Amino acid sequence: MTQLPHAPRSGLGTQYLELLARQGVDPVELTRQVVADDLVTVAYQGRFLASPVFLSAAERRSVAADLYQVHQLLTQLPDRLFGGDTGALAREVGMTDTQADVVQRAAKAGPPLMALARSDLYRGADGFKLLELNITSALGGFENTGINRAMLQHPVLASFVAEHDLGHVDTFQGIVDTLYAECAAHMDSGRRPVVALVDWPESFTTYEPRLKVMAALFDSVGIDAVPCHVGQVTERDGRLEAHGRVIDVVYRFFLVEEIATPADLALAEPLLRAFEEGRVGMFSRLDAELYGNKGALAMLSDDRNRAAFSPAERACIDRFLPWTRHVRTTATDAAGERIDLLAHAVAHQQDLILKPTLLHGGSGIVPGWTVGPEEWRSRLTEALDGPYVVQERIRPVPEVFPADEGQGTQELFLNWGVFLTDPQVTGGDGYNGCLVRGSTDPEVGVVSMSGGARVACSFYETDGDATDAPA
Repeated sequence: MTQLPHAPRSGLGTQYLELLARQGVDPVELTRQVVADDLVTVAYQGRFLASPVFLSAAERRSVAADLYQVHQLLTQLPDRLFGGDTGALAREVGMTDTQADVVQRAAKAGPPLMALARSDLYRGADGFKLLELNITSALGGFENTGINRAMLQHPVLASFVAEHDLGHVDTFQGIVDTLYAECAAHMDSGRRPVVALVDWPESFTTYEPRLKVMAALFDSVGIDAVPCHVGQVTERDGRLEAHGRVIDVVYRFFLVEEIATPADLALAEPLLRAFEEGRVGMFSRLDAELYGNKGALAMLSDDRNRAAFSPAERACIDRFLPWTRHVRTTATDAAGERIDLLAHAVAHQQDLILKPTLLHGGSGIVPGWTVGPEEWRSRLTEALDGPYVVQERIRPVPEVFPADEGQGTQELFLNWGVFLTDPQVTGGDGYNGCLVRGSTDPEVGVVSMSGGARVACSFYETDGDATDAPA
């Protein structure tokens, strides 16, 4: 097995583990507080880590700044690389003609797309690296602040957080603030706004419980939310309705990838047309996922596009993004030298991961180190000139957590799901909380819930600045 670099938890993390040991606290006590919370248990089915993670103020600000910079660059790709043609970018990253037309229509309809995203970050030996940036309103993990609140019911963690002046962000409130900003014309009618939480018919069958949780959260902030799927949205007298309620805003959980055929488009057309004509708000616009597409991220990484970015932007890309390339016959390596991509990928199989650009949730991903040479070569050949990228493998440093049972500790490998909002909308630096997923497998391809990971909340170190006030 590959020898991994070891990095103990942050200073705060180490101090917290030492406090638990001194006081003889069974870490499982903290997870019991969370399991008792119905809202978060629906999402995570009791799969919680026994300790939060901790970010220094400097780490939080650095990650937020880099995420915001990358978000800005991604959403500017049509202008920087395609002469303002959103459809051309869509086709370049592998979208169908139907999908390209949809995102082009959405981008023209406006209003401006506000920053709202969740990252997949690994902390490598040289700092955080961005594997993916999910730019959409359909973000899993919106309930994560409930984990913070539940765990803070334990006096040991509560005293530790107070002693070290730690904060956490209400992720859901940041989403609400962004919704109001992006759909302002439809959210201020002198009554409680009605927001339809609209999924795709197939995924709605399993995701409906999560949407009911979100509806309860919206109710607590004065918004009526109606969980439904696209096929349950009807049109009457020029207005969209769901379950008999007139809709002000379509909160979109269905994805562009689900509108793959003309029949799919016909199902979504009433919603798209109502949005284009200003009869309903849509959050987020349907072009949002275009900018979070893995192929768009590869365009930032690709040496051929470096002239489109300033020195400061290139520095962010070099620091924050792993080497990522579309699967084409030729490309450039990390040193900028022209290479035969397939030959390079075969030679570096243990250090690369193959990803489809149009799927989510880890679907279709092939980590090179988990398959044999023949299968790896076959999958690369099948992916050639298709909607796929290859990306440098980032080995997350192991971080120490309390053992699941009994005394002692264990090493976990973390995916840091940092949420981003627009600083001008939510204040601060755009950091909007963090949901961490952890795995015990050092060879894991993707640290995800579908891969058996468990979740933890996060707290960050404040420095007395007003924007750092704990939630």
